[in-house]
Formats: sequence, structure tokens, C-alpha cells
Amino acid sequence: MSATIWFTPWKPGPAEDPAPDTPADNAAVVSVTEFTPHRPWTAVGIYVAGVALREAWHEIDGAVGQWLWMAPDPLCPRSGSVSVWRDESDLRGFVARPDHLRIVRSYRHRGTMRSTLWRTEHFSMSAAQEAARSILTGRSAWPG
Repeated sequence: MSATIWFTPWKPGPAEDPAPDTPADNAAVVSVTEFTPHRPWTAVGIYVAGVALREAWHEIDGAVGQWLWMAPDPLCPRSGSVSVWRDESDLRGFVARPDHLRIVRSYRHRGTMRSTLWRTEHFSMSAAQEAARSILTGRSAWPG
């Protein structure tokens, strides 16, 4: 598993706390997804689809923020997202959106997908990104 993970800049959503790294009662749900294509050239299409979906991020109810990520291994590229939500019902609402479903249906047979999520009572951008990086690089096992 590649130790190199590239993250896009943080994209805030409409539910972002103005200071997500400050100690406060800012509970959140963090979701990490990973798509590994069966063929390397599929990686470009799925990444472009993720970037296009990211453009609507400002209108997605309950979205705190998001990073897209990519592991740039030419033989086994992987990509996905780390998204942060007010609660699990907001995440379920996003998963059911027609634009998200269209992408999932288009790529479901072109690779393997896995995901995990956890709830935190005190969301920290840096802690969430480091926990995701640890999972994505294989330093920590995928929960579940």
C-alpha cells in the first residue's frame, strides 16, 4: 500500500463550525472512502467524477467539510474522500443524492470500494486527516 497520499485542500460545507480545530462541543461523523479500480486508467474517471461532485459541496445539507485524496501509484492507484458530517442522517442523505448514485452505479463494477466512519465528540481537522491517513497508508487497519 502506498505511503504517499495526496489530499485536496479542505472544502468547507454549509454546516462547518467556524473554528473546527478549537476545543468545543463540535461533534461530527467522519467518513473515509476508498476506491481501487480494477484497471489503472479507470482512476482518472472516478477522480474527475469526485471533483465534479465536490463542486456542489456548498449546497449539501449537513456537510461540515471534505478532502478528496489520491494515492498516485501508477500500477494500483486509489482515491476517495474524507467527508465530515453533522450526523449519520446527513451522510445517508448525501449517499442517496442522484448525482452521487449516478457515480456509484457507473463505477461499482470497475473496482472495489470500502469505507468506514466514526463519530467524534470534538472534531479536529488535523486529527481527522491524520486518522484517515493512517488507515489509507496501512499504518492502521481498516475498522470494521
